[in-house]
Amino acid sequence: MKIKEWLQSLSFRTGVIVLMCCIPFYILSFAQMLLPISATIKGVLWAVLFGLAKTCQYGGLTILGVEGYKRLRNKFRKQ
Repeated sequence: MKIKEWLQSLSFRTGVIVLMCCIPFYILSFAQMLLPISATIKGVLWAVLFGLAKTCQYGGLTILGVEGYKRLRNKFRKQ
């Protein structure tokens, strides 16, 4: 529970940055399939990169919280 409390104490800006970090990890998790390496290594890379993407996504959402998520969503709707 202490980790959740610590994440929620971080700023809105930090939450947005952590949340946006999931995008390159998602891209890399699938783009690495094009590399000429063994299927085993591709599977390990996919698991690690996809796991990092999910960690950034859920960490960012925890930092933002419900109100921060609504604030971010409204900002994108206005643009």
